[in-house]
Amino acid sequence: MRRLEARWGILMALPAILGFVIFTIGPMVASAFFSLTDWTIGASPNFIGLDNYATMVQDELFWKSLSTTTYYTLGAVPLVLIVSFAVAMLLNQKVRGLAVWRTIFYLPTLVPAIANVVLWIWIFNPDFGLLNSLLRQGGLPGSQWIYAESTAVPSMIIMSTWGFGNTMVIFLAGLQGVPRHLYEAVSIDGGGAWRRFWHVTLPMMTPTIFYNLVVGVVGTFQVFNQAYVMTEGGPNHATLFYVYYLFRKAFTESEMGYASALAWTLFMIIMVVTFLMFRNARRWVYYEMAGAR
Repeated sequence: MRRLEARWGILMALPAILGFVIFTIGPMVASAFFSLTDWTIGASPNFIGLDNYATMVQDELFWKSLSTTTYYTLGAVPLVLIVSFAVAMLLNQKVRGLAVWRTIFYLPTLVPAIANVVLWIWIFNPDFGLLNSLLRQGGLPGSQWIYAESTAVPSMIIMSTWGFGNTMVIFLAGLQGVPRHLYEAVSIDGGGAWRRFWHVTLPMMTPTIFYNLVVGVVGTFQVFNQAYVMTEGGPNHATLFYVYYLFRKAFTESEMGYASALAWTLFMIIMVVTFLMFRNARRWVYYEMAGAR
């Protein structure tokens, strides 16, 4: 019976296994090989070893795209975490119409990516956009937003808060899992709202914060839609995000070998950053059963 169950289990899992091998492992192995070649679409790959990686070190646009993506990550991830955590705490209160408020705050996440970008193009329009109209009504000077080199990335960082719904839901689930008796203990000891937050909510939420931090960093290092639809990497390469630069090398300039090297470099960067976050997490992430790890 055990052998029969094992055979049926493998048979049922076979489509998923084949899909993973063919559509994930296969392309990864192929891109690793192509990263060692000089290959353009329509031509045969020419093996050149590590030349693509050597060229990358001297490529100014590679460093520009990497620094721009890092800048965006350092701005967008903390902002989204703070906003989504604050909103989750508000939505964790017992008030009327709570389900309606939760739906309203989550709705922007359901907007398709391209429609979302087109909406923000209008919001950022320097002539008749929503933001500049509000600033003028308040007697304040307008901004060029994504159309100026100095404000393009900060504008996209502001835009990143629009889709905080998924992060908010995860925070909300974590907040609802905090034991009530801990809050009661603080209240009995005379602690107020701030002490309940600082000594109970925040420590108990650190695993959830850490999860959202890792997911946010990995996601922002792969930002693409904004640069592709809104700015095409401009102005003056101010929004030349890494994945957009990779896309341009692969499908505009047809340098598939160099693009594969860029992809593997990004993979290694994300691996190193994730490893460092997990190593540092031992100092501040608290687990109820084992304290900080």
